[in-house]
Amino acid sequence: MDPIRIAVVGVGKIARDQHLPAIAGNRAFGLAATVSPHDPGVDGVPHFASLDELLAGGPAVDAVALCTPPQVRHDLASTALACGIHVFLEKPPGATLAEVAALHSQADKVGATLFAAWHSRFAAGVAPARAWLAERRIKRVEITWREDVRVWHPGQAWIWEPGGLGVFDPGINALSIVTRILPRPIFLEAATLEIPANRAAPIAADLHFRDTGSAIVHMDLDWRQTGPQSWDIAVETDAGTLRLSSGGAVLTLPSGTQRDEDHEYPGLYARFATLIRTGRSDVDIDPLRLVADAFLRGTRVAVDPFED
Repeated sequence: MDPIRIAVVGVGKIARDQHLPAIAGNRAFGLAATVSPHDPGVDGVPHFASLDELLAGGPAVDAVALCTPPQVRHDLASTALACGIHVFLEKPPGATLAEVAALHSQADKVGATLFAAWHSRFAAGVAPARAWLAERRIKRVEITWREDVRVWHPGQAWIWEPGGLGVFDPGINALSIVTRILPRPIFLEAATLEIPANRAAPIAADLHFRDTGSAIVHMDLDWRQTGPQSWDIAVETDAGTLRLSSGGAVLTLPSGTQRDEDHEYPGLYARFATLIRTGRSDVDIDPLRLVADAFLRGTRVAVDPFED
């Protein structure tokens, strides 16, 4: 079959580090164009300042990968879907639940694929963790997601604005894993959000969930971590404790530790190709719904201003 002609919209760090290499390594896709008003494109590939400019006079494309900040993603996705173009949404899939639902409905109406891509679900340890936990009784879950925002998000002002999610931008990765591996749904009981006096989004959050079987799920998010960074999930069960570390790449069971190479984004693009070829969408909004609940129900605490 002919390669799926794809354009990458938003050529920032995540696009260069992950999307472009994953596309180059997947024979199902061919990079047809890049789009960004600020960032340069890729040598030898047509580049456009806007999606409208690409659609008006550029090469034909079958799909777009939207790697822009979430606040502007809805209109870009809607424009692409209106042309029958398949859409890959970086995480989080949108700034609000309602706009993602609207895009899903639009994709169904036009017969295009919409993929809400939760990359951490494709980490090496996630699928075997899900399989192991399916047969266990969950007692308690502890999530520790602590990193240094200055290292991982330098100069990215959009993450501090409404819709940018603040510390939930990385934290939603943990929620995407937890909602994938736990056998029962979880829901929020309480949350405390620490918001710097000069920012609109939280720098830290402490969240208390439980699942429908009354297991406790606690989540600790913080962007002020120095030294070793923590992207860890521990699940206490009736058969011992499961641990996912390094963002899901390393799985430790009572029987031993499993580690595999990073294949998150190659896995995402393999999934996207399958969805397109089979005429389906994949739009799970559970992780974003839990974040929305935290903003709705959480207690906001003002903390000292934060400067990069």
